[in-house]
Amino acid sequence: MKKLCLMVLVLIVFNSCTKNFEDINTNPNQITDKLLEQDFNLVGSPFSVMLYNLMGGQIEEDLCYDNWMGYMGTPTPFTSNVNNTTYYLQWNAYWDRVYSSVMSPSKQVIELAQQKNLPLFGDWAKFVRILAISKLTAIHGPVIFSNYGTGGLGTIKYDKESDLYTNLFTQLDQIETNFKANLTYTSFTKFDQSYKGSIPSWLKLINSIRLRLAMRIVKISPTVAKTQGEKALADPAGLITTNADNFMIALNGNVMPVSMISFDWQDTRMGGPIESFMVGLKDARISKYFAEVSDASLVTDHPTYKFKGIRNGGYVNAKDDRLSFSTVSADFKTVQKRRGFTASEISFLKAEAALRGWAGAGDAKTNYEDGVRLSFADWGASGVDAYLADATSKPISYIDPKDSKNNFTPLSTITVAWNAGDSNELKLEKIITQKYLATFTNTLEAWVDFRRTGYPKIPHVAKNDSGPTWGVIPADQWIKRLVFVNAERTGNAPAVAEAATFLTSGKDDIASRLWWDTSTVSNF
Repeated sequence: MKKLCLMVLVLIVFNSCTKNFEDINTNPNQITDKLLEQDFNLVGSPFSVMLYNLMGGQIEEDLCYDNWMGYMGTPTPFTSNVNNTTYYLQWNAYWDRVYSSVMSPSKQVIELAQQKNLPLFGDWAKFVRILAISKLTAIHGPVIFSNYGTGGLGTIKYDKESDLYTNLFTQLDQIETNFKANLTYTSFTKFDQSYKGSIPSWLKLINSIRLRLAMRIVKISPTVAKTQGEKALADPAGLITTNADNFMIALNGNVMPVSMISFDWQDTRMGGPIESFMVGLKDARISKYFAEVSDASLVTDHPTYKFKGIRNGGYVNAKDDRLSFSTVSADFKTVQKRRGFTASEISFLKAEAALRGWAGAGDAKTNYEDGVRLSFADWGASGVDAYLADATSKPISYIDPKDSKNNFTPLSTITVAWNAGDSNELKLEKIITQKYLATFTNTLEAWVDFRRTGYPKIPHVAKNDSGPTWGVIPADQWIKRLVFVNAERTGNAPAVAEAATFLTSGKDDIASRLWWDTSTVSNF
């Protein structure tokens, strides 16, 4: 009897203890799905992470196209100075960033937006996908887009580039239509660190991306390019045409990657090719991008411009040899946003469009000079009028005070001043070169422009370690793409094999040109 009473007492106590078990054991600091549903948090909160991951860091940017295009050079002899910068692949990371941090969360947002009847959030997520995929395809070529989330393990097919661009333009049409029907919609505001929820501002970015992608395919598909480009130019929603319209991407409290790489890791310095251009052309933006050296012996070839860079794909031995070369400007230590798309890029796109005779593009000279002026203003540099009038200064030879094997004579002899009597080809070289100089910290598009036009004229790598493992880059050529990542090669092998056939060479290597990267020399 005593045992029975004791058991009953225990059950009563246990029941009373567990009655509020869920309430008692809920972390008061944890955000639940129910709370996230309030004020659209469930669909809106992923956007800051997705937008931040549109850009890369050391592995994706600095040790790839930052170096390949001569913006930056590494003093560090990673893997015995045989690495991406010398055309032997060691790193290939942007693919994983896009699929894990943009495509995956955007899929969840799109599904939730449909469930919660919030279609504009779904459209916004689709546009962020386009921003990411348009970058990824510029690196690899064929990518997984239309079939993302639909195939089984090991059977997810890639999009052929020609199909992909058609799909991107179609989706831009759909998103643009829906945004235009909801110009006063404000529910993005608390999640949008770029445009504070302004639908008209996002429409300008949509048109700007359309123009960028149209120009990207101009040599392989000129009719489609012209149609899409003129559509962007004519759209009443407009383009990014002032620095106030610039698409700025929040760092979410993180350090600007190029600052961390330069100051914290000491793995990057100014590039030799951009030194050749900016010092030679007397470009005042140089002090906004880079820091002067303290050792005058490094700049005896141009003592009034105390900046020294490292050759792209250069011979480097001990890291300490070149740590005294120019870091990026210390201003980058405190920035909280980075440039994703600027008004200066639009002006240069319009200048090129004008050369090609696209309706609505305006005057090439005006657009060219506007692009330079917008860039100088954006970076806070002075002296733009004198710069634009300079018809004599030219890129200079590069001298490496540590190893003469890295020296080069500039391939370009252009000046800054516009000359109406120049050929369209020479005018295009000026446009793309100034676009290159304006695109610092957002350098992927410069690599795109270089592959499709041949401009700016940058030197070949000093040290070419390409080979049969990843593909051979001839001595008179430059790297064309990154291969598909190893996880895909092993886990999605049949699809990767098919995707390789979509490439112009049929080979998944770094020498294969992308669809829009034609072999023709002339751009007109």
